[in-house]
Amino acid sequence: MSLERADNERSRRRGPAVHVTFPDDAPAFDGAQMVVRFVAVVDGVSLSCAITAEALEDHFGAPSTLEAEWRGAFAEGRERIHEVCKRAIEASGGAAVVLRSGLFRIEPA
Repeated sequence: MSLERADNERSRRRGPAVHVTFPDDAPAFDGAQMVVRFVAVVDGVSLSCAITAEALEDHFGAPSTLEAEWRGAFAEGRERIHEVCKRAIEASGGAAVVLRSGLFRIEPA
């Protein structure tokens, strides 16, 4: 099966495509939940998504759970975080997602 045909088959199984964008808004620190929250706009609707402290530490170099370090790691990894988030939203049919460390292990860089 060609790559294009395989991509079309995956898209067909997931259902209708969703359009995902990310505003340039600053992410929000949520120390109580140990996540950094950010907005994804899916088909014109804002969703609150998040990435865990563990994912920021494991994959983006956050050395501790201090707010400044989480924000710095998020800023450094923003492009990849948004890429993985977009794929996760598409796979969920347009639902908000929490990005955990394991997801970055299975998603290609």
